[in-house]
This record gives sequence, C-alpha cells and structure tokens, in this order.
Amino acid sequence: MRRLFPVTDQTSARSQEGADREWSLDELADAYAYPALAADGHWLRANMVSTLDGAAQHEGRSQPISGETDMRIFGTLRALADVVVVGAETVRQEGYRPARAREAFAARREAAGQGPAPAVAVVTAGMDLDFSLPLFTSPLVPTLVVTGAAAPSDRVAAAKAAGAEVVVAGEGAAVDAARAVRELAARGLRRQLTEGGPRLLGQFVAADVLDELCLTISPTLTAGGAQRIAGGPSVTVPHRLAPACVLEEAGFLFTSYRRI
Repeated sequence: MRRLFPVTDQTSARSQEGADREWSLDELADAYAYPALAADGHWLRANMVSTLDGAAQHEGRSQPISGETDMRIFGTLRALADVVVVGAETVRQEGYRPARAREAFAARREAAGQGPAPAVAVVTAGMDLDFSLPLFTSPLVPTLVVTGAAAPSDRVAAAKAAGAEVVVAGEGAAVDAARAVRELAARGLRRQLTEGGPRLLGQFVAADVLDELCLTISPTLTAGGAQRIAGGPSVTVPHRLAPACVLEEAGFLFTSYRRI
C-alpha cells in the first residue's frame, strides 16, 4: 500500500491515485517543500528514523532500520535544502560524503535561487574529524565546520587547509545551537536540514529552534539500549508540533510535523 496525503485532506484524489504506484521525485518534493520564508527568515527541519520501540539506530547506524522509500525521501529532503547540518559523531559513524547534484532537482533548485547541491555543515566542539576525507577535500560546495571560539587552533587550521569554511557559533568550545542556526542563515543558508545525530537534535530541541520534524517510523523492533532520535536534557515544557504530511509504504510511516 502506498499513500501520500496532507493530513488536512486524507481522502484526496491524489492519495487514491497514488495507492498503486511509486511517487515521483517531483511529488515528493511538493509534499516536503519548505514554507515561504521572509527575507530574514530561516527554517530548520530534522530528518530522522525510529523503530516502533523508539530506537534511532541499530548497532550504531541508522541504515539497518531504514528502507528504499526512506532513502528516496532522504535524498529529496537533501535536494530541497541549502545546507545539511550534522553532528561530528554521525559523520564518523555513517561515513558521510559530500552532497551531490541531482539532475532531477536541478530546475527546482535553480528556480529557488539555490546552487547545484546543498552544503554540509558539521557541528563539532573538539574538531575530531578526518580532514583528508572527500567530505572536506572534494565537495561540490565547500563543507562548513561549525564550532566554538575555543576550539583547538591546530584543528581549526587543519580544517581551513583542507578547504572547509570554519563557522564560529559559541563563546567556548561548545556550539550554541541557536547561534549555529543564525550563523548559517546569515550566510544565505536559510533552508536548513539536520540529519542528527540524536545529541545534536536534542540540542536543537532544547534551544527551541527546530521548526519541523520529518520522522520515518520503521516497522521494526530492536530492543536493546539504542538512543532515541533526540538525546540530552529534557525540556521544561514539551514542544507541541502539528502533523503536516503522511506517507505510508510497506509498513513504513513517513511523517512530517511542523511548529504550531
């Protein structure tokens, strides 16, 4: 079964027609389009996957709980973004590579005033990154390293030598999540997508700067002690989001919730 619909119109002809075919990338892009932004605005969305019992990873990686359609949506969300924001641990665990240009989204990106591919911004306090990796040495768009003012100077120099742009978003070694969002937006990277990991997402939630959560619910159970999609201290008052879009295929639920 395949269904795609805005939650305000669950019986639309579109959902009925889409039940027996794969959605095109254009349809997915329409469903997950960023909202219109004011001249000085920005929008931070997260894309995460979780098992039925709340695990965001299996054996340290998200791939085992993902699926084919999840990866199509993963690629679509990247293709809509100005920048993909990711934590250093996720870069190490998932083997991150530069975002690539995709012909299917070229016209859409050009019409939106975007370059051929999103930048990748790596959030790190300790700068414990391998700057010889393609993510830093051969991206289509220079990779950004978001860190604090007290980050190790030798590692900052290594990042710059590899071709990365260093963005200071904190007075100490740690990164201020809200400032990171502002600093990226000030560079014209206003359509922002974070792919975690859980610690980074938790920081964005705690700072109350997350505008949208795109959550894939995987029809799997893993048990164990895997992290949830967001980690760190709990917020004082739970943040309430409103459902915006739902897609279902092969038991997976692909949901989008936006700030009220």
